[in-house]
Amino acid sequence: MLASAVIVFREVLEAALIVGIVLAATKGLAGSRRWVVTGVLAGLAGSAAIAGSAGALSDALSGMGQEVFNASILGLAVVMLGWHTVWMSSHGREMAAEMKRVGHAVTVGSRPLSVLAVVVGVAVLREGAETVLFIFGVSASDEGGKLATVAGCAVGLGAGVTVGILLYRGLLAIPARHLFSVTTWLVTLLAAGMAAQVVTYLSAAGLIEIADQPLWDTSWLLPENSIGGRLLHTLVGYMDRPSAGQLMAYGATLLGITGLARVASRQHARV
Repeated sequence: MLASAVIVFREVLEAALIVGIVLAATKGLAGSRRWVVTGVLAGLAGSAAIAGSAGALSDALSGMGQEVFNASILGLAVVMLGWHTVWMSSHGREMAAEMKRVGHAVTVGSRPLSVLAVVVGVAVLREGAETVLFIFGVSASDEGGKLATVAGCAVGLGAGVTVGILLYRGLLAIPARHLFSVTTWLVTLLAAGMAAQVVTYLSAAGLIEIADQPLWDTSWLLPENSIGGRLLHTLVGYMDRPSAGQLMAYGATLLGITGLARVASRQHARV
């Protein structure tokens, strides 16, 4: 539940910020709100279509073995989460600036109002498509079942929309960059935890051979299936009896994402 809530919150917040920037830049312009709403609805419709396709793909591939299927979904989610984090670290500010430029161009009449629907629609569709993929990955690793995942999505959606509205109205004192910094670390840790589970599934399927003996056992102190253990497992990938393969996958993913994000950010700053 927590994993889906964090991911949906992050994606909804990004989409809400883009919509908020466009609304603020075109405030008072007749007809602008109608075009923005049209874009949001179009983006949501596209996301729903992608979700339906993902469900059909899941049914088609389920015959390849549950362990292999789960590992494939989780691996794809890890790659996409990593790419998303790296991309946002170097293009987040640029994207916000571009939204402001578009809004200004529409306000002064150099670009038509319809461009608002296109810009907002693409933003919502992009975040929605990423959410669908990420939630499929979470579903493959979440032992709480579909109900917990749906509940987490609802919580994340509500929180993302609420914070987005507060940011738009200027009522939130915390700068957006700090919010994204926190959620970036949470998403990175989620990806690392998923990578460790990929190793577990592939080992169970017999596709890789790793030393599965636990390096340590903290189940006596904090069992992974306890409330606190599940909370830490979701947030930081906690394992009470981790193997060497799981730790290698976790560490490599964590170092890889953070390292690439820093390199991308520095290179973009030099441009």
